[in-house]
Amino acid sequence: MKQYGYMRVSSKEQSVDRQHTALSEFGVRAENIFTDKQSGMDFKRGQYSRLVYKKLKQGDLLVVKSIDRLGRNYEEILHEWAYITKSIGADIAVIDMPLLDTRRTTDLTGTFISDIVLQILSYVAQNERESLRQRQAEGIIAAKGRGVRFGRPQKEIPFEFFEVYKEWKLKELNRLQAQERLGVTKMTFYRLVWKFEREGVSAL
Repeated sequence: MKQYGYMRVSSKEQSVDRQHTALSEFGVRAENIFTDKQSGMDFKRGQYSRLVYKKLKQGDLLVVKSIDRLGRNYEEILHEWAYITKSIGADIAVIDMPLLDTRRTTDLTGTFISDIVLQILSYVAQNERESLRQRQAEGIIAAKGRGVRFGRPQKEIPFEFFEVYKEWKLKELNRLQAQERLGVTKMTFYRLVWKFEREGVSAL
């Protein structure tokens, strides 16, 4: 049995340090860790495909830090999980959710519980992304209804600000990388941060 790790971030500027540390502490060797720096919107990821279709064999173990590393939405995560565990016959361990470790679910009851947890988590991950987009859109509409003028919204308040802000707060991006992602100046970036932290989603 071989242990493999997979990491993904959505841009070349993002750091994989937290994922790499988690995989290393789990026991995955550095040479067996595969990394893609590419948006989850495009699931044709070179290193993922190389790992799953060329390296991973029956009895091997694939380790990921979180369940959303396997796919971009509910259906895709379930598809990849089924392909790896059933078609290939390999095991999967999700570090952030110990219940999702197929090595511990060898009996029928264990497999049933694991499948339920997987489906719930996959649904929640997708629902959170959709809710975020909806809250952002509703916030913009509400602000405009109050007479707030955004000027040139695509440049002043980028739609993806919240995602970049979250990565910046988690120290996955530094300030320069964050403002480059948004296409704004240093002053504008800090103004957006101040406005968001003061007013929340409605600031967008």
